[in-house]
Amino acid sequence: MRPVRFVALGDSLTEGVGDPVADGWRGWAALLAGGLREGAVDFTNLAVSGAQTHDVLERQLPAGLELRPDVVSVLIGVNDTLRRTFDIHAIAARLDKVYAAFTERRTVLLTACLPDPGRMLGLPGALARPLARRQRAVNTVVHALSERYGAVHLHAADEAWLTDRAMWSADRLHPGERGHRQLAVRFHGLLTQTGAAMGVPPSPEPEFAPPPRSASLLWLATAGTAWVVRRCNDLLPQLLRLAADEMRHRARGTSARLDLGAAHAVSAALAALAVAEPPMQADVA
Repeated sequence: MRPVRFVALGDSLTEGVGDPVADGWRGWAALLAGGLREGAVDFTNLAVSGAQTHDVLERQLPAGLELRPDVVSVLIGVNDTLRRTFDIHAIAARLDKVYAAFTERRTVLLTACLPDPGRMLGLPGALARPLARRQRAVNTVVHALSERYGAVHLHAADEAWLTDRAMWSADRLHPGERGHRQLAVRFHGLLTQTGAAMGVPPSPEPEFAPPPRSASLLWLATAGTAWVVRRCNDLLPQLLRLAADEMRHRARGTSARLDLGAAHAVSAALAALAVAEPPMQADVA
Protein backbone atom coordinates (compact mmCIF):
# COMPACT_ATOMS: atom_id res chain seq x y z
CA MET A 1 0.00 0.00 0.00
CA ARG A 2 1.46 3.36 -1.03
CA PRO A 3 1.74 6.15 1.53
CA VAL A 4 -1.08 8.67 1.93
CA ARG A 5 -0.01 11.90 0.26
CA PHE A 6 -0.88 15.02 2.26
CA VAL A 7 0.00 18.47 0.90
CA ALA A 8 -0.51 21.67 2.91
CA LEU A 9 -1.02 25.05 1.22
CA GLY A 10 -1.31 28.41 2.92
CA ASP A 11 0.55 31.02 4.95
CA SER A 12 2.40 31.21 8.27
CA LEU A 13 -0.41 29.45 10.16
CA THR A 14 0.14 26.28 8.13
CA GLU A 15 3.89 26.82 7.87
CA GLY A 16 3.82 26.26 11.63
CA VAL A 17 4.78 29.65 13.04
CA GLY A 18 4.29 29.56 16.81
CA ASP A 19 5.23 25.88 17.13
CA PRO A 20 9.06 25.86 17.06
CA VAL A 21 11.18 22.73 16.83
CA ALA A 22 14.92 22.34 16.51
CA ASP A 23 15.04 22.75 12.74
CA GLY A 24 12.40 25.47 12.35
CA TRP A 25 8.61 25.32 12.55
CA ARG A 26 6.38 22.26 12.86
CA GLY A 27 2.70 23.25 13.11
CA TRP A 28 -0.74 21.70 12.97
CA ALA A 29 -0.43 20.18 9.49
CA ALA A 30 2.71 18.22 10.37
CA LEU A 31 1.05 17.05 13.59
CA LEU A 32 -2.04 15.96 11.66
CA ALA A 33 -0.05 14.11 9.01
CA GLY A 34 1.06 11.40 11.41
CA GLY A 35 -2.54 10.58 12.30
CA LEU A 36 -3.88 10.09 8.81
CA ARG A 37 -2.89 6.43 8.67
CA GLU A 38 -0.99 3.84 10.65
CA GLY A 39 2.20 3.60 8.62
CA ALA A 40 3.78 5.80 6.00
CA VAL A 41 2.40 9.25 5.22
CA ASP A 42 4.06 11.39 2.55
CA PHE A 43 3.69 14.97 3.85
CA THR A 44 4.73 18.12 1.96
CA ASN A 45 4.25 21.60 3.40
CA LEU A 46 4.14 24.27 0.67
CA ALA A 47 2.86 27.02 2.97
CA VAL A 48 4.91 30.23 3.11
CA SER A 49 4.76 32.99 5.71
CA GLY A 50 3.06 36.10 4.34
CA ALA A 51 1.30 34.25 1.51
CA GLN A 52 -1.95 35.63 0.13
CA THR A 53 -4.61 33.98 -2.02
CA HIS A 54 -2.84 34.99 -5.22
CA ASP A 55 0.35 33.24 -4.00
CA VAL A 56 -1.59 30.05 -3.36
CA LEU A 57 -3.21 30.19 -6.80
CA GLU A 58 -0.13 31.13 -8.79
CA ARG A 59 2.67 29.33 -6.95
CA GLN A 60 1.46 26.74 -4.47
CA LEU A 61 -1.38 25.27 -6.54
CA PRO A 62 0.79 24.13 -9.49
CA ALA A 63 3.34 22.57 -7.13
CA GLY A 64 0.58 20.92 -5.11
CA LEU A 65 -1.10 19.41 -8.16
CA GLU A 66 2.17 17.90 -9.32
CA LEU A 67 2.37 15.98 -6.04
CA ARG A 68 -1.02 14.34 -6.70
CA PRO A 69 -2.16 14.46 -3.06
CA ASP A 70 -4.86 12.34 -1.48
CA VAL A 71 -5.49 15.07 1.10
CA VAL A 72 -4.82 18.80 0.71
CA SER A 73 -5.33 21.67 3.14
CA VAL A 74 -5.93 25.24 1.97
CA LEU A 75 -6.00 27.74 4.85
CA ILE A 76 -5.46 31.26 3.52
CA GLY A 77 -6.93 34.75 3.58
CA VAL A 78 -5.78 36.56 6.72
CA ASN A 79 -2.87 38.24 4.96
CA ASP A 80 -5.26 39.45 2.26
CA THR A 81 -7.19 41.36 4.92
CA LEU A 82 -3.98 43.13 5.98
CA ARG A 83 -3.34 44.66 2.56
CA ARG A 84 -4.69 47.85 1.00
CA THR A 85 -5.37 45.78 -2.14
CA PHE A 86 -8.07 43.73 -0.34
CA ASP A 87 -10.67 42.67 -2.91
CA ILE A 88 -13.26 40.08 -1.90
CA HIS A 89 -14.22 39.50 -5.54
CA ALA A 90 -10.64 38.52 -6.43
CA ILE A 91 -10.28 36.41 -3.27
CA ALA A 92 -13.46 34.47 -4.04
CA ALA A 93 -12.41 33.85 -7.65
CA ARG A 94 -8.96 32.62 -6.60
CA LEU A 95 -10.26 30.28 -3.92
CA ASP A 96 -12.85 28.90 -6.31
CA LYS A 97 -10.11 27.97 -8.79
CA VAL A 98 -7.90 26.39 -6.12
CA TYR A 99 -10.69 24.35 -4.55
CA ALA A 100 -11.98 23.24 -7.95
CA ALA A 101 -8.56 22.12 -9.17
CA PHE A 102 -8.14 19.69 -6.28
CA THR A 103 -11.69 18.41 -5.99
CA GLU A 104 -11.72 17.66 -9.73
CA ARG A 105 -8.97 15.17 -8.90
CA ARG A 106 -11.03 13.71 -6.04
CA THR A 107 -8.62 15.07 -3.43
CA VAL A 108 -9.95 15.41 0.10
CA LEU A 109 -9.97 19.17 0.70
CA LEU A 110 -9.47 20.72 4.15
CA THR A 111 -10.54 24.33 4.77
CA ALA A 112 -11.16 26.55 7.79
CA CYS A 113 -12.66 29.88 8.72
CA LEU A 114 -10.20 31.94 10.76
CA PRO A 115 -10.32 34.64 13.48
CA ASP A 116 -9.86 38.25 12.49
CA PRO A 117 -6.36 39.67 13.10
CA GLY A 118 -7.54 42.95 14.62
CA ARG A 119 -9.21 41.16 17.49
CA MET A 120 -6.27 38.86 18.05
CA LEU A 121 -3.87 41.82 18.20
CA GLY A 122 -6.18 43.66 20.61
CA LEU A 123 -6.49 46.71 18.39
CA PRO A 124 -8.85 49.55 19.41
CA GLY A 125 -12.40 49.11 18.17
CA ALA A 126 -12.25 51.65 15.36
CA LEU A 127 -9.17 49.91 13.94
CA ALA A 128 -10.30 46.37 14.68
CA ARG A 129 -13.81 46.60 13.20
CA PRO A 130 -12.74 47.18 9.56
CA LEU A 131 -10.38 44.18 9.77
CA ALA A 132 -13.12 42.11 11.41
CA ARG A 133 -15.49 43.03 8.61
CA ARG A 134 -12.93 41.91 6.04
CA GLN A 135 -12.26 38.62 7.81
CA ARG A 136 -15.98 37.90 8.10
CA ALA A 137 -16.26 38.46 4.36
CA VAL A 138 -13.42 36.00 3.69
CA ASN A 139 -14.94 33.46 6.08
CA THR A 140 -18.34 33.76 4.39
CA VAL A 141 -16.71 33.05 1.03
CA VAL A 142 -14.78 30.10 2.45
CA HIS A 143 -17.96 28.69 4.04
CA ALA A 144 -19.88 28.92 0.77
CA LEU A 145 -17.14 27.46 -1.40
CA SER A 146 -16.37 24.71 1.12
CA GLU A 147 -19.99 23.61 0.93
CA ARG A 148 -19.95 23.81 -2.84
CA TYR A 149 -16.89 21.57 -3.14
CA GLY A 150 -17.67 19.22 -0.25
CA ALA A 151 -14.63 20.25 1.78
CA VAL A 152 -13.88 19.08 5.29
CA HIS A 153 -14.40 22.45 6.94
CA LEU A 154 -13.23 23.49 10.40
CA HIS A 155 -14.91 26.36 12.24
CA ALA A 156 -11.77 27.88 13.76
CA ALA A 157 -13.19 31.36 14.44
CA ASP A 158 -15.30 30.36 17.45
CA GLU A 159 -15.23 32.12 20.81
CA ALA A 160 -13.60 29.35 22.89
CA TRP A 161 -10.64 29.18 20.54
CA LEU A 162 -10.08 32.94 20.65
CA THR A 163 -10.25 33.58 24.36
CA ASP A 164 -7.93 30.82 25.66
CA ARG A 165 -4.55 32.55 25.85
CA ALA A 166 -2.86 29.19 26.46
CA MET A 167 -3.58 28.37 22.82
CA TRP A 168 -1.69 31.33 21.39
CA SER A 169 1.92 32.30 20.87
CA ALA A 170 3.61 35.54 21.91
CA ASP A 171 2.63 37.36 18.72
CA ARG A 172 -1.10 36.86 19.46
CA LEU A 173 -1.70 36.04 15.79
CA HIS A 174 -0.40 32.47 15.59
CA PRO A 175 -1.22 29.45 17.74
CA GLY A 176 1.39 28.20 20.16
CA GLU A 177 2.15 24.49 20.33
CA ARG A 178 -1.05 23.79 22.26
CA GLY A 179 -3.06 25.73 19.69
CA HIS A 180 -1.48 23.96 16.74
CA ARG A 181 -2.20 20.66 18.43
CA GLN A 182 -5.81 21.69 18.96
CA LEU A 183 -6.16 22.44 15.24
CA ALA A 184 -4.63 19.07 14.36
CA VAL A 185 -6.91 17.22 16.80
CA ARG A 186 -10.03 18.96 15.49
CA PHE A 187 -9.14 18.29 11.85
CA HIS A 188 -8.36 14.66 12.70
CA GLY A 189 -11.79 14.29 14.29
CA LEU A 190 -13.52 15.63 11.19
CA LEU A 191 -11.43 13.41 8.90
CA THR A 192 -12.16 10.36 11.05
CA GLN A 193 -15.88 10.98 10.60
CA THR A 194 -15.44 10.89 6.82
CA GLY A 195 -13.15 7.85 6.89
CA ALA A 196 -10.18 9.83 5.57
CA ALA A 197 -8.16 9.47 8.79
CA MET A 198 -7.48 6.03 10.24
CA GLY A 199 -4.41 6.68 12.37
CA VAL A 200 -3.93 7.60 16.01
CA PRO A 201 -5.06 11.20 16.66
CA PRO A 202 -2.39 13.75 17.63
CA SER A 203 -1.98 14.37 21.34
CA PRO A 204 -3.61 17.62 22.51
CA GLU A 205 -0.93 18.05 25.20
CA PRO A 206 2.20 20.06 24.39
CA GLU A 207 5.53 18.32 24.10
CA PHE A 208 7.49 21.39 25.16
CA ALA A 209 7.01 23.93 27.95
CA PRO A 210 5.62 27.29 26.75
CA PRO A 211 8.14 30.17 26.63
CA PRO A 212 8.25 32.33 29.77
CA ARG A 213 6.37 35.64 29.76
CA SER A 214 9.67 37.53 29.61
CA ALA A 215 10.52 35.82 26.33
CA SER A 216 7.09 36.66 24.93
CA LEU A 217 7.47 40.33 25.87
CA LEU A 218 10.94 40.44 24.32
CA TRP A 219 9.61 38.90 21.11
CA LEU A 220 6.80 41.44 20.90
CA ALA A 221 9.21 44.33 21.47
CA THR A 222 11.69 43.18 18.82
CA ALA A 223 10.90 40.59 16.18
CA GLY A 224 7.15 40.80 16.78
CA THR A 225 6.99 44.51 16.02
CA ALA A 226 8.99 44.00 12.84
CA TRP A 227 6.69 41.13 11.82
CA VAL A 228 3.56 43.24 12.20
CA VAL A 229 5.15 46.16 10.31
CA ARG A 230 6.11 43.88 7.41
CA ARG A 231 2.58 42.49 7.19
CA CYS A 232 0.75 45.81 7.55
CA ASN A 233 3.11 48.42 6.07
CA ASP A 234 0.94 49.16 3.04
CA LEU A 235 -2.33 48.95 4.99
CA LEU A 236 -1.78 51.49 7.75
CA PRO A 237 -2.71 54.68 5.84
CA GLN A 238 -5.84 53.04 4.49
CA LEU A 239 -6.67 51.51 7.86
CA LEU A 240 -6.53 54.93 9.49
CA ARG A 241 -8.97 56.22 6.86
CA LEU A 242 -11.22 53.23 7.46
CA ALA A 243 -11.08 53.87 11.20
CA ALA A 244 -12.03 57.52 10.70
CA ASP A 245 -14.95 56.43 8.52
CA GLU A 246 -15.92 53.90 11.19
CA MET A 247 -16.02 56.58 13.87
CA ARG A 248 -18.07 58.94 11.69
CA HIS A 249 -20.68 56.25 11.06
CA ARG A 250 -20.84 55.29 14.73
CA ALA A 251 -21.31 58.92 15.72
CA ARG A 252 -24.21 59.18 13.25
CA GLY A 253 -25.67 55.80 14.20
CA THR A 254 -25.23 54.50 10.65
CA SER A 255 -22.65 51.73 11.23
CA ALA A 256 -25.08 49.21 9.76
CA ARG A 257 -24.41 50.72 6.35
CA LEU A 258 -20.80 49.53 6.50
CA ASP A 259 -21.90 45.99 7.35
CA LEU A 260 -24.53 46.08 4.63
CA GLY A 261 -21.99 47.25 2.07
CA ALA A 262 -19.64 44.41 3.00
CA ALA A 263 -22.48 41.88 2.79
CA HIS A 264 -23.46 43.15 -0.65
CA ALA A 265 -19.85 42.84 -1.83
CA VAL A 266 -19.71 39.21 -0.67
CA SER A 267 -23.05 38.45 -2.33
CA ALA A 268 -21.84 39.94 -5.60
CA ALA A 269 -18.55 38.04 -5.43
CA LEU A 270 -20.31 34.72 -4.91
CA ALA A 271 -23.03 35.52 -7.45
CA ALA A 272 -20.27 35.92 -10.03
CA LEU A 273 -19.32 32.32 -9.23
CA ALA A 274 -22.96 31.20 -9.03
CA VAL A 275 -22.57 30.17 -5.37
CA ALA A 276 -25.22 30.83 -2.74
CA GLU A 277 -23.65 32.32 0.38
CA PRO A 278 -24.51 31.80 4.07
CA PRO A 279 -25.34 34.91 6.09
CA MET A 280 -22.39 36.93 7.34
CA GLN A 281 -21.84 36.83 11.09
CA ALA A 282 -23.01 39.82 13.11
CA ASP A 283 -20.45 42.44 14.04
CA VAL A 284 -19.12 42.26 17.59
CA ALA A 285 -17.90 45.53 19.06
